Amino acid sequence: MRHKICYIALCPLLKKPFFTSKQAKAIGISAATLGHYVKIGKLERLERGVYRSAGYRSSSISRWEDLIQAVHSIHGGAVCLISALAIYELTEEIPRQHWIGIRHNTSATSTKQVKVVRFRNFKLGKTEIELDGMRIPIFDRERTIIDAFRLLSRETAIKALKTALMKSGENRLDLNKLEAYAKQLRFNITPYLLSIMT
Repeated sequence: MRHKICYIALCPLLKKPFFTSKQAKAIGISAATLGHYVKIGKLERLERGVYRSAGYRSSSISRWEDLIQAVHSIHGGAVCLISALAIYELTEEIPRQHWIGIRHNTSATSTKQVKVVRFRNFKLGKTEIELDGMRIPIFDRERTIIDAFRLLSRETAIKALKTALMKSGENRLDLNKLEAYAKQLRFNITPYLLSIMT
């Protein structure tokens, strides 16, 4: 595609707070073409593989915009631990970094803004949700709670579990799934459930 035609094809993505090179590739626009638009000042490169229109001005700053950019900047990443707890409203802690989980054998490193966590059983509980109009990969509530017990402070994990048990409707915790994940990840959640629920 010629650059002018490519730019017209790119228009729907330019209206978003940002887009990924993968999304551009899906409509036939190469990484080289994106690089050309960055060079001539039509696009901004926010992170590796994450772009937005140089003229983009948001009417309101999204609470999650930086996190959404961060997860899309790490190939194959998924929101996890403190960041996932914050999205699910299971913690009052404000994450200083965006916590992104990756496969154990993936090469990505933590930065000042992003805390990279490696997981061996990466597919377990991995899902997608819509956040501020964007689809993001994230571990579900049940996996996030088990990981909190395994990888965060006991206090943070217990508070998250208590809060999750009080939620109802579509935000209700699936206890069967929680126990199945605990078994697969070799963590005994039963004593904590008994102490909270009795």
